Amino acid sequence: MKILPILAITLIVGLLAVVGFAYSGLYDVSANSPHSSLVSWLLSTTSHASIERRAKGIEVPRHKDNTLALAGIGDFDSMCAACHGAPGRDPEAMGLGLNPPAPDLAESAKEMTAAELFWVTKNGIKMTGMPAWGKTHGDDELWPVIAFLVTLPELDPDAYDAMLVSAAGRGHHADDAPAGAHSHDGQDGKDAANEHSGPAGHDQPEDHEESPAQPEQHDHGTHEH
Repeated sequence: MKILPILAITLIVGLLAVVGFAYSGLYDVSANSPHSSLVSWLLSTTSHASIERRAKGIEVPRHKDNTLALAGIGDFDSMCAACHGAPGRDPEAMGLGLNPPAPDLAESAKEMTAAELFWVTKNGIKMTGMPAWGKTHGDDELWPVIAFLVTLPELDPDAYDAMLVSAAGRGHHADDAPAGAHSHDGQDGKDAANEHSGPAGHDQPEDHEESPAQPEQHDHGTHEH
């Protein structure tokens, strides 16, 4: 009978030790500091088991469809590539600052089922930076992205770029990035700004009434989402 009091005391001491450690501030929560191997294993194992368990009940529609994949690549480029990267493209600044880093989805697509990819895309994962896209997108808007992810392991940079061109005008985010709206050298934004203002003495009209502003020249497509 003495075992029960000993177990109770051990449990209380352990609980107090955990609470004391939490309040001590000793654990480094900085995104610059990686998790220890033990914490990484614990989080990774828990995450994989949780995803597998919850994705079992998902009914997967016909998703191995090139038309559906074409509808999904633009949404992938708008919603996912900045953090996860894409063929021939590294993650952008936000993705590079994530800890744990966002996985390469070409590798994830080899290891996960379509149902698991859908569950993660829809529900996100706590404390990883992965958002729950289901908060803002319906299932019918997410399945094309999954259809594209299934094909992602087969794409090299040239094939990815060619597929993006072929998919112009398709997908939920088609209107967010019309052809020619984005510029890698950033000149589009500068040119748009120069249309609205300029330094004095550089051929700017002195009489603004004679040269009214033309708001219709402003292209809302140049704003990235």
